[in-house]
Amino acid sequence: MVKSFQGVKVVESKTLTQPVLVKDHMSTKLVTFGPDDTIDQVMEALTKRKISGAPVVDASGSLIGIISEVDCLREIIKGKYTNTVRFPAKVSELMTRDVITLSPNMSIFDAAQKFLEYQIRRFPVLHEGQLVGQISLSDVIKAFPSLKHTTW
Repeated sequence: MVKSFQGVKVVESKTLTQPVLVKDHMSTKLVTFGPDDTIDQVMEALTKRKISGAPVVDASGSLIGIISEVDCLREIIKGKYTNTVRFPAKVSELMTRDVITLSPNMSIFDAAQKFLEYQIRRFPVLHEGQLVGQISLSDVIKAFPSLKHTTW
């Protein structure tokens, strides 16, 4: 007969939590731009804040587009051909108008799938038609190390 002297094994239980949602990991203090802002203003703000894009809102605060570093590159390339270092184009001329948005109550796993599907770096988050935040690819990546002891 073989006896074990290992003692009682304690199985570490995982903490059961609510679903992991976009609203738990999105940014809510957003930098936004207006359609009449210039690309010069956008590039300065993106550089200063160390971000790669931001929502564009109208005077009432409704989401009308997204402006990104890639959009700014279009104006930079145009400046090379016109031999100018100023970038006076309006945000409304270069922004992406067909914006894909996410719900704050969407699972972060579903959001991760959307990042893979659309291959973009950020999604505005709308609740009942109002801009309530933004989730970036890096927000999703940063969320997972803290979830390793969680079940979903």
